[in-house]
Amino acid sequence: MRKAAAGRLHFTLEATALGSSARAARFTTRHNEVLTPTFMPVGTHAAVRSQRREDLLECEAQVLLANTYHLLLRPGMEILAKFGGIHGFMNWPRSVLTDSGGYQIFSLPGSRTLSEEFAEFTSYVDNTLVRLSPERSIEAQKIIGADIMMALDQCVPSTVDHSVARSAMQVTHRWAQRSLDARGDSSQALFGIVQGASYTDLRIESAKAITQMSFDGFAIGGLAVGETNSQREDCTATVTEALPMDRPRYLMGVGTTRDLLEAVHRGVDMFDCILPTSLARQGVAFTSVGRRDLRRAAYRGMEGPIDPDCGCYTCRTYSIAYLFHLQRVHESLGWQLLSLHNIHFYLRLMRTMREHILAGTWLPFYRTQREVLDARDSYGKPPTHLTRAALRELKRKRGRYEVIVRESVGHIRDSVSGETMHPHADPALEAQSLYVEQSRLAERLQIPCERPLVVWDVGLGAAANAMAAIHAAENLAASQARRLMLVSFENDLDALKLALHHPRWFKHLRHAAPRKLLAEERWSHGSAAIDWLLWRGDFAVRKFDAPPPDLIFFDPFSFKTDSALWTLQAFRELARVCSQKPAELFTYTYSTSVRAAMLAAGFYVAKGRSTGAKAETTIALSALAAALPHEHSLLGTQWLAKWQRSTSQAPFGSHAEDLSWHTAVTSHPQFV
Repeated sequence: MRKAAAGRLHFTLEATALGSSARAARFTTRHNEVLTPTFMPVGTHAAVRSQRREDLLECEAQVLLANTYHLLLRPGMEILAKFGGIHGFMNWPRSVLTDSGGYQIFSLPGSRTLSEEFAEFTSYVDNTLVRLSPERSIEAQKIIGADIMMALDQCVPSTVDHSVARSAMQVTHRWAQRSLDARGDSSQALFGIVQGASYTDLRIESAKAITQMSFDGFAIGGLAVGETNSQREDCTATVTEALPMDRPRYLMGVGTTRDLLEAVHRGVDMFDCILPTSLARQGVAFTSVGRRDLRRAAYRGMEGPIDPDCGCYTCRTYSIAYLFHLQRVHESLGWQLLSLHNIHFYLRLMRTMREHILAGTWLPFYRTQREVLDARDSYGKPPTHLTRAALRELKRKRGRYEVIVRESVGHIRDSVSGETMHPHADPALEAQSLYVEQSRLAERLQIPCERPLVVWDVGLGAAANAMAAIHAAENLAASQARRLMLVSFENDLDALKLALHHPRWFKHLRHAAPRKLLAEERWSHGSAAIDWLLWRGDFAVRKFDAPPPDLIFFDPFSFKTDSALWTLQAFRELARVCSQKPAELFTYTYSTSVRAAMLAAGFYVAKGRSTGAKAETTIALSALAAALPHEHSLLGTQWLAKWQRSTSQAPFGSHAEDLSWHTAVTSHPQFV
């Protein structure tokens, strides 16, 4: 359990799931303690559509969401002030979070004008002109009496041009500081909002800017407004990785139960969405066996509850047939009963997620629920005919992997963890820059030597790094003076097999070598001095039998997916393997925990060049390599001081009772 952070919410991180960013936490508002992950039913106008206060309390709703924009227009601040705020007005004893009104300014029709100072819009109530500035929004939220207030932001569609997204993001940052200043010494908590549309560089820039301000929590805004599911999931992961561990994270306006599961897996704590009530009005219920659509005649005479695993009032009392009847005759009671069930299901799902995170069983639960929650009305015989679109979609998947195409370039995505290989750049270009050029591979191959240059390719994946090395050696032609021995380690070849089926998007694989390697586990060039070997199985075991490396291209999935490869013990074993040679390791991450593990294992650690959205990457050198002349920029005492202040000091896989790693880092020769 991580110590509670100072501040208005007294946030405590209780557990983080192994192999995932999913986390369980708690914080305290002015009205109650909130356990996360949590879902906040939407009460835009100080009421959750069709639901009684008693129903929400019975469902164990901890926080309701209300909207400043709408409450400002009706009932108005004078009425709310008269009742002492929203809690007294709606007789709600637990917490309330108020949205600032930024999204409504963006989304609602009518005349609106945005300037640096404020947003100006025409009231949909009486057509009067209303101005909403950061200061006015915070003033209204103070009067409303929200336990958690939101800074006013400028929201744009996720698909806008980069320049438009950047301009809106910069306004959001300036408005964030003005919102903080307007909050003053109020005891109400205030969250800042990260914007940047679907652009990774902007999201990282925004997260850095917002987290430098003294907010009590952070929200991810501007999603579910035009992007694909995979873009939303990748964006969420990018932002949560850049947010501090010691404050709540809130994904605004998202979404389905599957969306919530994926976002919790990526480290989000809080959610709101209108879907439980809006889809209930259309006759859609979220259940433990997937969605059920009561517009289907198959339910006309069906007995039993809408969800056999639910104990809400609706499921305890009414049959599916009765709910179908209410939907068919447009009876408002049907909307009310389905909404009650959906909200109950959402809140129970969040409590179940929390239980699995605390119990250490998150990953099995996550994997089983991904398909269950996304199932669409499975009643009746399964379809026997597949459409062309469905066939195309199936061809993009193999095992746990799927193909994602961005700007005509293919990327491999792990559908279980949600992680994408080389997500922010063309994989072939990133491999060339980060691994081939940075390791000076071509230069090394032109230096005469009797023994081959051994390159370990850890995490073959779709073979982007391996093929970049092969192409570099082939381009040397007659000037190659040293043989290249490329050893690729991989325990699941489905990613490469899948990519080979789509050469249109994976152009680096238009070569005879990958198919030969899969068939015979070895490929040798006919004329150039190149041998490519495939070592199947667990790298943790197989590395001891492989020829010791001169270079290591360390490119497995991150700790979230391939946790065993990033632990302190794994790097200690790797350091022993490399101890007899001047070996250098190159990897895409610049995680503080990973660098600490490398240092504690005995490697010397340097800054690597930037790639995609990452400002820098990491290079590790064996002691023999560090003793030779090199041009790498080793981490210095400034990094060490920053590490000592960090909440991520401990290497992955280290034990609380063994602090030898701490001494190994602080006394490392590279800091002397």
